[in-house]
Amino acid sequence: MIDPVQILWSPAGATMPSLGSQRLVDVHDGDTPNLRMPVRMLSVDTPEVTARTEAGAARVDENFAQLAKWIRQGVAPITPGLAEFVLPKLETGKAGSLQFEQGTAAAAFNKQNITDRLARPGKEPRNLFIRIADSPFDPNHRLLAYIAPAYTAKELAALSREQRATFNLDLVTAGWSPTFIIYPSVPGELDLPILLSAAEKAMAGQRGIWEEPSTLLAYEYRALEDLYAVTKRKVEGDKKLKPSDLFSWRERYCVDMRTRMLHGPEDWFRVDPVYRLWLWPRDVSEAVGRLNLKPSARLVGADQGAR
Repeated sequence: MIDPVQILWSPAGATMPSLGSQRLVDVHDGDTPNLRMPVRMLSVDTPEVTARTEAGAARVDENFAQLAKWIRQGVAPITPGLAEFVLPKLETGKAGSLQFEQGTAAAAFNKQNITDRLARPGKEPRNLFIRIADSPFDPNHRLLAYIAPAYTAKELAALSREQRATFNLDLVTAGWSPTFIIYPSVPGELDLPILLSAAEKAMAGQRGIWEEPSTLLAYEYRALEDLYAVTKRKVEGDKKLKPSDLFSWRERYCVDMRTRMLHGPEDWFRVDPVYRLWLWPRDVSEAVGRLNLKPSARLVGADQGAR
């Protein structure tokens, strides 16, 4: 009979996402299996390739054109201000195709950039350096992390922070991602200014996604896909549609990092893309106290007449 144990721990688990036909685990040592898993790169959000094909992207074009009509007709559950912001992008007729093209280009850049930066002529490629978030997994059970080449201590001493940039930062610098910082995983005080500066320069230089003014940022694209789906249910008279479902398409609050102003879930467009800090609803109360945020007039109902 064993003695009673006084220390108890019951950590939450996570199911590893599938990687298609690739094996998730190889066992070469009894207590050291090698795992393969997707990593969701922190603070970045490249265009989506969920349409999978050009034909799939064309169908999104059609859906978004229909969504624009529903918005014009006052059917879609969206505020007037945000409607005015997204309509020019939806009515191009190519919002889905542009997203797919940009997503494909961003993936190609990231693949080549990682290959190039890990390469060492005449030697084996560098190992990876990974820094994970305090909460290591996202809702899809992907590891949340910053990724960079692994340098020796001697090499690090000779490199500036910009020269030893993460692959995350490289995506922003090349213009293939806006900043996408979600509280509480905020870059450190030395890294945040570098990230914001890179984003400003990419926008000013019209690099990557910023070359096309009608670009929907990836998180905007996903939100509008969800808005299309819920509006379609409404138009078709889905009896299972609950009032709360009409607002399920927008998920996060947005903070302007320059002013500490907290904006509601449909007011992100009021903040310059570079300076958007995102909050999940569950984190709003804590963030307001920790970051000394002030709610916008619209958020507290003091400016109901504004668009």
